Amino acid sequence: MVFLAANRGNTQVFSIKEETDAEAKKILTHVYNALEQKGYTGIVQIMGYLLTEDPTYITTFNNARSEIRKIDRYDVLMLMIRQYLNVK
Repeated sequence: MVFLAANRGNTQVFSIKEETDAEAKKILTHVYNALEQKGYTGIVQIMGYLLTEDPTYITTFNNARSEIRKIDRYDVLMLMIRQYLNVK
């Protein structure tokens, strides 16, 4: 579910979608870095996880496996497609 607040004068504008995207990016970056530090190809391992939901694609190093399970695969795929197509 996405909630967007409209800008009405001095009202604070926020977007849960943007906050969720920012958290997903933070987690994916952390997981990618942990995989690379352990000698894995981060992109390949993350794709393996996204396609299969098999957590063994993700190292336990730096708590990466626990972190990636905090985000929904569907949300990650949506984020990636939006980023690739440069749409919101």
